[in-house]
Amino acid sequence: MSRILDTHEMVVSPSYRLFGLMDMSIEPYGLDPDDTHWLLSVPGLVYLQVPSAVIESAVRLESWSSKPPESHANWFGREEVEVELPTGEIGIHTIDGGVQDIPLILPSAGLYEMRWQWMFNGDRGPFLSPIGGARALPVPPGQERELKGKDQYCLVQMWRTLAYT
Repeated sequence: MSRILDTHEMVVSPSYRLFGLMDMSIEPYGLDPDDTHWLLSVPGLVYLQVPSAVIESAVRLESWSSKPPESHANWFGREEVEVELPTGEIGIHTIDGGVQDIPLILPSAGLYEMRWQWMFNGDRGPFLSPIGGARALPVPPGQERELKGKDQYCLVQMWRTLAYT
C-alpha cells in the first residue's frame, strides 16, 4: 500500500512559460523546447510548459513510498514522466528566478516517476496553449480551494522506481 512520505506547498511564478523541478546537482540548461508535450524532461530536470497568462501557480509537491492512488479532481491536464535524480535533493527552477531549494524529503537518490496534474482558474485568462499553436484552451470548472486565487494549481506526485546502489 502506498503512503505519503512528505509534502511541500509553494507559489511559483513561471518565466518564459516554464517552471521546473530539478535535482540540485545538475545545470538547468540545454533543454530543447518541444511543442508537442506539456512536460519537458532530461536527466535531473522536468519542466511544465504553461500558458503565458499563468502569472502565479500554486504548487503542491508530494513524496510517496510507491505509486499513489489516482486523484479524481477536475484536472485540465495530466502527464507522467520518469526522471533520474542523482542526489535526491530537489529545487524549483524558473529561468528568471533561478533555483529555489525545496525542503521536500525524498527517500534517496535514484530513478523517480513523477505524475504532474494541473488545473487553470476559469475566472482568469484566457489561457492560450503553449502546445501545438496558440489556441484558446477550454477550462473546466476547478476547485477554488486548491487554486487559492492563483492562475493555476499543480500537483506533483513523486515515487522512487529504482534506487542507486
